[in-house]
Amino acid sequence: MCSLGTNAYRFSISWTRILPRGKFGQVNPRGIMFYNKLIDNLLERGIKPFVTIHHHDIPQELVDRYGGWLSPLMQEDFVYFAEICFKSFGDRIKNWITMNEPNLLVDMSYIRGWYPPAHCSPPFGNCSAGNSDIEPPIAMHNMILGHAKAVKLYRELFQLKQGGSIGIVGFAEYFEPLRDNEFDRQAVSRALAFTNAWLFDPLVYGDYPAEMRLYLGSALPIFSPEEINYVKGSLDFIGMNFYTSLYTKDCIHSACISGWDRPIRGFVYTTGERDGEPIGGRCGNPRFFVVPEGMEKIVSYMKERYSNMPMLVTENGFSPPQQNDQVQALLQDTNRVDFHKSYLAALARAIRNGADVRGYFVWSLIDNFEWIDGYSQRFGLYYVDRRTLERVPKLSAKWYKKFLANGTTDHSNEEDLTTRSFGNTILGSEASKAAI
Repeated sequence: MCSLGTNAYRFSISWTRILPRGKFGQVNPRGIMFYNKLIDNLLERGIKPFVTIHHHDIPQELVDRYGGWLSPLMQEDFVYFAEICFKSFGDRIKNWITMNEPNLLVDMSYIRGWYPPAHCSPPFGNCSAGNSDIEPPIAMHNMILGHAKAVKLYRELFQLKQGGSIGIVGFAEYFEPLRDNEFDRQAVSRALAFTNAWLFDPLVYGDYPAEMRLYLGSALPIFSPEEINYVKGSLDFIGMNFYTSLYTKDCIHSACISGWDRPIRGFVYTTGERDGEPIGGRCGNPRFFVVPEGMEKIVSYMKERYSNMPMLVTENGFSPPQQNDQVQALLQDTNRVDFHKSYLAALARAIRNGADVRGYFVWSLIDNFEWIDGYSQRFGLYYVDRRTLERVPKLSAKWYKKFLANGTTDHSNEEDLTTRSFGNTILGSEASKAAI
């Protein structure tokens, strides 16, 4: 990272590395030591740590005892974990993120059943447990309250003394109507509400989006007056992980594939193709497409919806659609260079139009462990030989290093994309827990 020239690094803390049994066991001193070494070495090299407290993984004991995020008891467990992090690392950490992508986690864990605890029900999947219509709002509600309670604790006991800021990261997508008609345009609004605003509306305004109240009804939990007091405004900044845009099709007035025609999906079908043509270049993830203008649009949407609250693009990256195992082919990743040039150019346009964007992080620094995709997806600026663990810079790493040194993109038609386009915006990199 130091040789690359990044001035920030985002990483997450493994809950079980600090508290193997949650609050029912002791703090693991070796876990504390591991992160102290990482933080201290970053700071020695002038790299600002941006720390995510919770990135999906939880101690198994909390699932066994009361069902993890399906129980309100989980809120206090998270606050307990967060407080240990504030006490142990807060003297050096000035940028905290409570959770990474709660909105994606509820989708993958409680609607589709792809992530632990693998809960789902037909037509979304055939899991051994779960209800895809009922459980996701419950889990999301508990995560939002857990976040808000941790922020309340940080502001009351630590923020003034430690001088840090605290926010949350959501999975962000932008949407375009599949057909040029009013129903599909309305579907865009619902998709944005059920994807992005589901997380951020409560934290900014104290309640869920009106579209969700309308279609989910009693399945959507209600915040008490006391909860609204600490949930509303429980952000110093908005973090968003953005990769792709998709098309939306209305499922209220027309037939859709089973599962998308349900309240939990807002009666919206999302797809990356229209009449067999993709919305943008294909990526390794079949739901991701290269749509650079979506970056400008999602930032502008968040700017307008949330009164231009400070924003960070906390993930943005590319994995090629065809994984070539030939090392030289992997190192000559011109498609990744083109991806970052085009997305950064779109982000620069949004900033020039007034968006208060404070940072941009490349996903990812090195080829890492991509959850259920394992090592099959390669997002890294650096290639990793899995036998020797040698890290080799790809063409994209060399390009990013030049860019960070305030060089141009080498394309005269890229709207003068230099680091000057971003003013004081933090330009960093990141990796998953498995990668560090």
